[in-house]
Amino acid sequence: MATIGSASLEFNPKLNTLSKGKELRDGLSAVLHRGRTLWVANDETIALERLTRLESTADGHHRFGEHKQFPLHDYLDLPVPPPTKASDIEEVDVEGMDVEDGYIWLVGSHSLKRVKPDKDESPKKNAKKLAEIRREGNRFLLARIPVVEQQDGTYTLEKQIKQEDGSKRTAARLAGDDTGNELTRELAKDKHLKPFLESRIPGKDNGFDIEGLAVCNGRVLIGLRGPVLLGHAIIIEIAVKTDGPGTLKLKKLGPGGRRYRKHFLHLGGLGIRDLCVRGSDLLILAGPTLDLDGPVSLFCWPGGADPDKENLLPKRALKPLAQLPVGDGVDHPEGITLFSSNGGDPDSLLVVYDSPSEERQDKDGGVRADIIALNAAVA
Repeated sequence: MATIGSASLEFNPKLNTLSKGKELRDGLSAVLHRGRTLWVANDETIALERLTRLESTADGHHRFGEHKQFPLHDYLDLPVPPPTKASDIEEVDVEGMDVEDGYIWLVGSHSLKRVKPDKDESPKKNAKKLAEIRREGNRFLLARIPVVEQQDGTYTLEKQIKQEDGSKRTAARLAGDDTGNELTRELAKDKHLKPFLESRIPGKDNGFDIEGLAVCNGRVLIGLRGPVLLGHAIIIEIAVKTDGPGTLKLKKLGPGGRRYRKHFLHLGGLGIRDLCVRGSDLLILAGPTLDLDGPVSLFCWPGGADPDKENLLPKRALKPLAQLPVGDGVDHPEGITLFSSNGGDPDSLLVVYDSPSEERQDKDGGVRADIIALNAAVA
């Protein structure tokens, strides 16, 4: 991997009220770059964070700051409304973002969660914790919110926008509640995914777990970290239509009138950690489905941004682009976005990391992301 620069992401520590106490920089799970704006999400919040490009230097370093937080409940009717105490928040666990036709799209993990052992607890109590599985309702969120460019080149979110032709663009989410949504209920009947959705397998145990989203030509591509089936990762493809104020509904798309299509990609046993559209190609960040440090790889699916049918792709159909470095318990690559180092067409990828090492952190709550060269094979 050729690292050609870095980006300092400067967060305001006072804007940490919509998380469970985790610093925003410590759990970055999704990223999206447009113009001067860098949207990022922390996996334990119910908000999106906006950073603005402030400075770029000749040696490839970029500085983002002027942090502003956008609470999702200001725009969407969340499955679980925000509580009074931050510690009681049911996180959305945003794992993917993209933008198309004036909307920013986002998706939660849709996964179940196994309770982690506590190093200060007894083995008996920790064994009991390991048997506890939780369902957090806000994770079942697939939504789009109108996004508008401002005069200074930054972007902001709006709940509703009236357009010149009299029509309206309105924030909306896929129909569902705190136990699931239309997508999980459709997939619960699927011959490949039914066993994982019925048996309450947590995401980090190769259960159902969304960790990537890309939008192209009205189609939404959803990357699954798990399950991985005999080395094959899965992308779910859907299309939606409005179904009343604030609500989206799945359209018929797949064989036999199914409301989704499936694509199986042999990524050598890795699951999908993020997706990114570049032209007609789909870039795929891939990593372990289990709670492991690595490996993490970047692949290209030529023509994958707008597939015309369901696919089962062998290794040879995918182009390996790079191996990304991973630390020992730290620096886990979680999100990728196309990046322009000079303000023109995208010429690189910006990568954000979960559990950043001390070397990536600064004393004021900021963190460093990497900028990597795009392999010529992607062009």
